[in-house]
Amino acid sequence: MFSIECKNLIKEFRSQSGSITPVDGLSLSLKAGEIHAVIGESGCGKTTLLRLIAGLETPDSGSVSFLPAGQTPTISIVFQEPRLFPWFTVEKNVALSVRHLSADEQNEKVRRVLELVGLSKYRELLPSQLSGGMAQRVGLARALCPEPDILLLDEAFSALDALTRSKIYPEFIRIHERQPVTTVLVTHDVTEAVLLSRNIYRLGKGRLLKTYCVDQPYPRTLATAGVGGLIEDILKDFLTETKGNGYEA
Repeated sequence: MFSIECKNLIKEFRSQSGSITPVDGLSLSLKAGEIHAVIGESGCGKTTLLRLIAGLETPDSGSVSFLPAGQTPTISIVFQEPRLFPWFTVEKNVALSVRHLSADEQNEKVRRVLELVGLSKYRELLPSQLSGGMAQRVGLARALCPEPDILLLDEAFSALDALTRSKIYPEFIRIHERQPVTTVLVTHDVTEAVLLSRNIYRLGKGRLLKTYCVDQPYPRTLATAGVGGLIEDILKDFLTETKGNGYEA
């Protein structure tokens, strides 16, 4: 498993109307095999950080590195929308992520991952026949099928209704425990961050403002001791000015 080291990252975007710097001197150390959540107001640099880790953007300065050094991790991304091809079945949508393999290898990997996410019975269905939660699980299965070293989730559950999210959270934890992978979850939802992650990083103006450790064992619910208090503390932090940063959430 790989850990992620972000050191003094700066990323600026320029246009005719001016420039913005969504990531401005950001440093993070993300431990291997754990789920890490990144939270913050819109424009604080969450998605840009994810894109820098994925290699979809190049930092203007600073670095993203992976340990153990000298090896290149495989990275998968799950977006807010599952982005399934409507004319492909569940099975074929998942197989796209391993299409470079032989047919036998594809079949075996798809079989295993569909069993992992609980979709074996629905392999022949089209996306139009799936609920929102099932479609999101297909997107997760497609990301997990190549057995990535790093999994990046960009608001992956935010399009789901509250009831579906309450069902998919424990499923996601079950999947992660069976196939541990270093995971970075970008989310606006503080409750989601607390229920799913071991560490929560609050960003503001492209910098790390505060880190929260979540010690409660999995699976967690709002009734788990300490969960409600931590959610309340984080929300209070969003409503107060962080001294020394000139930032108010």
